[in-house]
Amino acid sequence: MDRMPRTPSRLDRSVSDWLEAEGIVAPSSPGNIADTARVRALLIAAAREERVVSYSEMLGLLGHRFTRPKMRALCATLDAIDETARAHCEPGLAVLVVRESDGLPGQGWWTGNAGRHEHNGPWKGAEAKRLVEWIQAEVFAYWRQRPSP
Repeated sequence: MDRMPRTPSRLDRSVSDWLEAEGIVAPSSPGNIADTARVRALLIAAAREERVVSYSEMLGLLGHRFTRPKMRALCATLDAIDETARAHCEPGLAVLVVRESDGLPGQGWWTGNAGRHEHNGPWKGAEAKRLVEWIQAEVFAYWRQRPSP
């Protein structure tokens, strides 16, 4: 039995458009960087696996390439996620998102969160790394003890 195409212009579309239209693959639209629920879920999954993610990796998980404007948008989302976490007496998750260069969170995390941990030192170096690893360990332990949804 011959199968008729759903639309007559099928040959004019790109292969990816055709695959999506036929239901062979899911639509490939990038994820919304401001989708706090999705970003939070990705971070909780990382916490349960006891791993950190780079800014670039997180943007990639959302279907985006790294750019400074997209990273700043991601940082705003991370701030919103941590604000909600504080309201629910949960540890912040933004500490899990780090720079590839040194494995530390960016400046926004330090100005917004590190003060809550009585850190007045530098945002780089061994002392900063020890503080971040200690806070990350707390986040890992917290989410390891929570049941998966």
